[in-house]
Formats: sequence, structure tokens, C-alpha cells
Amino acid sequence: MKNITLDVSKAVQFLKEGTVKNYEAKVKEAQEALENGTCPGNDFLGWLHLPSSITPAFLKEIQDCANILRDNCEAIVVAGIGGSYLGARAVIEALSNSFSWLINDKSNPTILFAGNNIGEDYLYELTEYLKDKKFGVINISKSGTTTETALTFRLLKKQCEEQRGKEEAKKVIVAVTDATKGAARAAADKEGYKTFVIPDNVGGRFSVLTPVGLLPIACAGFDITKLVEGAADMEKACGKDAAYEENPAAIYAAVRNGLYDQAGKKIEIMVNYQPKLHFISEWWKQLFGESEGKDNKGIFPASCDFTTDLHSMGQWIQQGERTIYETVISVEEPDKKLLFPSDEENLDGLNFLAGKRVDEVNKMAELGTRLAHVDGGVPNIRISVPVLNEYYIGQLIYFFEIACGISGNILGVNPFNQPGVEAYKKNMFALLDKPGYEEDSKAIKERLAKEK
Repeated sequence: MKNITLDVSKAVQFLKEGTVKNYEAKVKEAQEALENGTCPGNDFLGWLHLPSSITPAFLKEIQDCANILRDNCEAIVVAGIGGSYLGARAVIEALSNSFSWLINDKSNPTILFAGNNIGEDYLYELTEYLKDKKFGVINISKSGTTTETALTFRLLKKQCEEQRGKEEAKKVIVAVTDATKGAARAAADKEGYKTFVIPDNVGGRFSVLTPVGLLPIACAGFDITKLVEGAADMEKACGKDAAYEENPAAIYAAVRNGLYDQAGKKIEIMVNYQPKLHFISEWWKQLFGESEGKDNKGIFPASCDFTTDLHSMGQWIQQGERTIYETVISVEEPDKKLLFPSDEENLDGLNFLAGKRVDEVNKMAELGTRLAHVDGGVPNIRISVPVLNEYYIGQLIYFFEIACGISGNILGVNPFNQPGVEAYKKNMFALLDKPGYEEDSKAIKERLAKEK
């Protein structure tokens, strides 16, 4: 089978000649540090060879659990935030019918996502929607105390038990959590829920190929064996023994660091021309943003859905500050075929497109935009995906994960921690008068009083 491919020709023209070759030593050093476990954050490298280590028996256990949920639920709520839901949602949205929530043909349960915000209206509307539904919950939290997810799970657990009875609820509530500790583990053991373990050495944003992502994806009716197979094949293609010039993750890491260091490109815009890839971009933003944004360093990850966002962001991209570059995910062949119709009156003047596939028009929009943006000073990287299926999405996931690890090491940061995200939590807990935050609460309230 083909692999996803990388084209950097429209990016390297913005770099000094030989730049990509000159990064070879840095890339190899960064990759060796991952392989040898000598890089910062080396206790979170469990994702590195995860695809090739997943066994058929493990996948069967996940699929068996998914089948129980599928057989007993009209809707399944995935409760999680950040890496605990973005990967699963990215894969499910990429592979689903765009209007599955309207079609509702009962062949698959409706997959819903919650626990990723504290919106009262959202949670109220969710609980109202579920009132006449046989629903289950996948609670994804290592600690069980993350505010957004814990709050949501508390609401959903109570509602599920009230609607289905405590014994029936036990069959349709699953915990994906720590092996031995934390509130979610304690609750699961007490209630007798089926559980899966989030490995200690895999951080949330790298956890798509653990039960964090695999269980919801299987519940949605997609082939997790093919997903893992694609990731495992990309693991080989990007492995330490792959030739530098033929390793797409190595070249991607080299080019983006070259653009950052040499050309002053501080913002990477992830672009797609396929609406189904919106949440792939959202997952990618967390992966790179949380991994690289440290020590006052790091490329800022942004995203646009084209051609939609060309009508809102196109002007800025074409002629705004030249601190950006684009990475385009291009799907070679859509799943469906639709021809542009002819119209006798031709009032819109589009008969010149009659008989062409809609995707041909989309591809020309992609090519025309690439040319215009490159001419406007925006370097362009292109990632080509043969088709949208489980196998190639698996490839894409691992490609970005290994490229992120390499790139973060080149940058000189710890790609696997996220110390900065604790600052807002401390302030929030202090303002809510959470026990243990009394001193912080006093200091913040004094500060706010002075600022009035």
C-alpha cells in the first residue's frame, strides 16, 4: 500500500540552499535521544513504539467492550478534555458521514463529546437530549479530578443510574484511567465498571492509540485494527533506520525548524480542503502547541478550513505580516463522486464546469491558493493522503507524533510536559475557594480588589 507523502518544495525555496541537509545531524541526534530515552521527558516515551507493540488480543478486548456499548446504547458520551478526547473526535469526524447526526439510521450509536468545557447551557442541553435515550459513558481521566470532566461525569453518572438503574448503568459506564490510583480509579473499582488503563508513560496528547482513543473509535464503528496497522507502518517509515531523505517526519521537522530559525516564520497554519479534517487540525494544534510552547520558544499552531476560511482569513494570509507558513493536508481521492450539473440558463456563468467532478474544482482551488500564497511570501508544505480511511488516518497520527518529538528536541524544550497549564487551574481553584488553596485565594482576591 502507498504511504502518505510529503512535499516541501514550496517551503525550502524560502531557506538558504542546503538548509534541510544541514539539519540532518540535529534530526538524527534528536531521534536518537528519543530512541535511547536520553531526552527531556524521557519517562513519557511510551507512544514511540506503541503501534508495533499493540497485540490482537488487546484490540479484541477493546472491541469486545465497544460491542457491549454498541449493543446497549443509542448514544455514548465520551467525557474527557484535551488529549483525552481530541484524538478520538478527530478520527471519528474524519471517517464519519458529515450528516450522521441527522441521518441517525441506528446502525451506530450517536457519539457525543462532553467534559471538555464548563458551559452550563451545553451541559443542560446534553442532559435534556439524553433524557429519553439509552446512553452510556466512557469516562476518560487519569486523575478523575480534572474539573471539566469530573463535573460532567458526576452529572452523567447520576442521570444514567436514574434512567437505567444502577445495575444496568454498570454495564454501560467504562472508565479509562490510571492503573492503581486517582479518584476515577477508586470510583470505577467501587462501582464495578469495566476499566482500561492509560499508560503512565504516554501523555494525553500522544494517547490516541491507547484505549483513550481506540475505545471511542471502535464504539463509532470504525476498524481500530486498520488504524493501528497504518500507524505501525508509519512507525517503520519514520524509524531510526530510515534514510534521512526518505523519512517524512524527519524532513518535516527539519523544514519547520529551518523556517522558524532562518526565515522568521513563527506561525504554522494547518490547512485542509476537506471539512472532515477539521478536528485533525484541532488535535494537531494541541500536539504541537502543548509540546513546543515553552521557555519563550515555539511555533504557534493555528488552523484554517479551506476554501471556507479563504473568505475570512485569505486577505491576511495573502498580504498580512510575513511570519506564517502553511502545512496543507490534501486528500487525493474523495470517497464519493459528484458531477457539476449543466444549467440551461447559466445565470451564474458556471457551465464551463459542467461534467467536472466537484473534487476537481476543489483541487484547482487548492493549487491556485498554494501558488498565490507562495507568491505572497508564505512557504507551503503539502502532506498528501491517498484516501480518508482508518489506515491512512493511523499513518497521519503517528507521522505527526514522531515529527513532534523530533522537532521539540531540536528546539531544545521538553516536548512531553506542560507546566504552563497549571497556572490557570491554580487561580480558578483559588477563586472557587477549593480546600488547600486558601493562601492563593487570599492573594488573588487582594489583587482583584486593588485592580477595581
